Amino acid sequence: MTDYVLVHGAWGGGWAFDRLSADLRAAGHRVVVADLTGLGARKDAFHPGITLATHVDDVVAQIEAAGFDRFVLAGHSYGGMVVTGVATRLGARIDALVYIDAFLPGDGQSLWDLTGAFEHDHYIGSQKFSPGAVAPLPGLEAPILTPHPLLTLLEAVRFTGEEAKVARRVYIFANAWEPTPFRQFRDRVSVEAGWDYHEAAASHDVMGDQPEQTLAILLGFA
Repeated sequence: MTDYVLVHGAWGGGWAFDRLSADLRAAGHRVVVADLTGLGARKDAFHPGITLATHVDDVVAQIEAAGFDRFVLAGHSYGGMVVTGVATRLGARIDALVYIDAFLPGDGQSLWDLTGAFEHDHYIGSQKFSPGAVAPLPGLEAPILTPHPLLTLLEAVRFTGEEAKVARRVYIFANAWEPTPFRQFRDRVSVEAGWDYHEAAASHDVMGDQPEQTLAILLGFA
């Protein structure tokens, strides 16, 4: 039995992992689908002071509450920022760190640093209507999505050395979504030692478009 921790992206919720988590449990594994403050099932807890550290704290607390010692940690999209933050605290306990078409920050980088003018204009423009909150990007609007706390996009990840203790690192790149801010990470991991790289014929919703491939990659660590 392997323990898995799944972290969703911006504006989303744990529902993004409904099928994947069900399939992992059906295969006999334990799964924590993280609930992030102010998003998804916890959207009523939204306030403009939520930071990236808040979400890292959320995940660490849920790992400890589940009693997981060693685990596979996967993050989708913005979730890549969160799982990197978790790795700076619990890296020695992570059997595999999986980025599912996700942001991959270096030391001292925020999501703002990893995005461009299109995203920045939207983040700033959103403040006219709801200070401290960012609406879904144009083209991603859907009733199930909720505003995302701005400060999580501005706070940098700070490495501690613990993240270097992660046993394995995996990147899954969605090659059927354009324009994508994630090509920079594909280019990085394709030349950087120590990465297990996969491509999915999928939109940004890799788990929905390629559920069997995503499941197979994660079960490869069981």
